[in-house]
Parts: sequence; structure tokens; C-alpha cells
Amino acid sequence: MARVEADFEDLTARARIRDAALRQFGELGFERATIRGIAEAAGVSSGLVRHHFGSKEELREECEQFLIKALRRLNDETRADPRPTEVNPVGAAQQAFGPYQPYLARALAEGRASAVFDEMVRMSEEWLEEADKARPDPPFAGRKARATVGTAMSLAVPVLHQHISRGLGVDLSSPEGSHLLALVLLDLYSHPTITPETAASLRDALEKLRET
Repeated sequence: MARVEADFEDLTARARIRDAALRQFGELGFERATIRGIAEAAGVSSGLVRHHFGSKEELREECEQFLIKALRRLNDETRADPRPTEVNPVGAAQQAFGPYQPYLARALAEGRASAVFDEMVRMSEEWLEEADKARPDPPFAGRKARATVGTAMSLAVPVLHQHISRGLGVDLSSPEGSHLLALVLLDLYSHPTITPETAASLRDALEKLRET
């Protein structure tokens, strides 16, 4: 299972700057984080930050591309073999993105991280394309719409990490928490809370309301 791990650049100051920026953006928010503070956290000069990235906005874009690249690796490996073998895939994803969870939570709440969100939607569409082939009935909404809402729901887990940990009675970042979360997700995805017939009836009622 892939991790958010080093390429060659991760041996350089450029990678230290990127990681420091992700942490500073997560702790302070994009507006309050400064080039100077990021440079100090990375152990480099402000001039070197500007040399590598130009501006704070360009640095943020680089951070998001780094996360997107890691997401793609995780997604590709899971699609290649979705069965848990050596590791719990939920735990592996949490471990990989654990250090960057505060960034994602804050950036999403601030309306940022659009590129990360859009990439997750694209990957969700790929999964839905396969799942739709096995559906006995046509979907109520388009694939992009379902992927968008599904992505938002899945991102609620890292954003609401503390609340979910409290509700489950175990830290999600622990092995026990990852195991319980995986079981909960499997149960939720495999057992709908309403029957297809009830859903169809509710859909028809919604359509009638729209027509009035």
C-alpha cells in the first residue's frame, strides 16, 4: 500500500518547505500563515522559499499537487487489489495522510483544496462506473453528482476526526480505530438503510413536489 513518501525531491530543502507549509496552513490557515513562518519551520531562508515556489499561493498549489499524487497512488493500488491482504487499507490511508489531516480539514472548511476535492470526485466516478454495471436499476442522479456528494461525505471523517473518535470511543488514528472504522464503512456501504422500493417511492414523491 502506497504512502505519502519521498521522491528524490524529498531529500531536498524543497520538500522540507512543502511539508512545513502544509503544517503551517493546517495550524494557522492560509491567510495567517506567512512565508517567513514557513521558512523558519523548514529551517531555510524566506528567500529560498520564494526561489523554489515564488509566492504563497504557488506554494499552496504545490502542496495540493503533492497530496493529489499520493491519492492517485493509493487509489491505483486499491483498484488493482481491493481486498485487504497485508494491511488495512483504511488504516494505511489514515497513516499516510495523518500528518496532513489538519491541512485538509482547514483548507476544505475555508473553501480551498479545490484541486484535491476535484481529484477525489474523479476517482469516485471511476469506482461508480464499475459499481453501476452491477446495479439492477438506473441511478436517481448522474454519476458526477453522486461522486461529488459521496466525496464530501467521505471527507467528513478526517474533518470530524475528533468528534468521530469520541463517538466511537477510540482514537481513529490508532490501529483499533482504523479497524473499527473499516468495519463501520463496510457495513454502511453493504447494507442500505432503506429498500430500493422505498427509495423509488420517495423519489416519485419528490418529483411530484417539484412539479407543483
